Amino acid sequence: MTAEGPDLQSAARGAAATAALELVEPGMALGLGSGRALWAVVEGIGRRWPHGPPVRAVAASERTAELARAAGIELAELDGELELDLALDGADELDDRLGLVKGGGGALLREKIVICAARRFVVVAEERKRVDRLGRAFRLPVEIVPFAWRDTRARVVKLVEDALLREDEGAPYLTDEGHWILDCRVREEGDLRELAADLDGTVGVVEHGLFLDMAAAALLGRDDGSVAELVTGT
Repeated sequence: MTAEGPDLQSAARGAAATAALELVEPGMALGLGSGRALWAVVEGIGRRWPHGPPVRAVAASERTAELARAAGIELAELDGELELDLALDGADELDDRLGLVKGGGGALLREKIVICAARRFVVVAEERKRVDRLGRAFRLPVEIVPFAWRDTRARVVKLVEDALLREDEGAPYLTDEGHWILDCRVREEGDLRELAADLDGTVGVVEHGLFLDMAAAALLGRDDGSVAELVTGT
């Protein structure tokens, strides 16, 4: 990677985060996912309201919660009654129909729960995350229970090309909920909605990283600092 590569990516993330900040209004209950672009939004909220942001938020990962506290954001919990006004989250991949692959950071289960609790979900990411077909460049994370995980992997492999157990320093990667993750290579052909449904019905699978028909819009930062906005149906 050239020396300017990270700087360009940072500019793209910053542009997307700045655009997302315009959606945040006092009194809102927010859902905050994870990823560098989303974390830039969290830090931006703290800078915009340095004496205490007039919003509260549910964080989908421990890292996001830590950054939200540092920004002065009041953290809330989903209690069965709280409905979030807006969920903001990143993406590992995004297609033209606003379908997503998520879970590179391991928070896919909590992220999907938070998104489902929100009236509106907007993706905040770099334009380089945009792809023609989901799963072609980034493996699909599938969260599984540790018990009998090899049996679960055997069932998952019937649906995908292969499935590798994610590791962290030689041990299975552990999610915030205490689960493991299989990083799967998606087949070149096939209906991704059918794959999502099949994974939903697979014993041992807790959640998967296909986020389909969930996003209302996406704010995609470009290297030149501009932002492309995609809206469902366009």
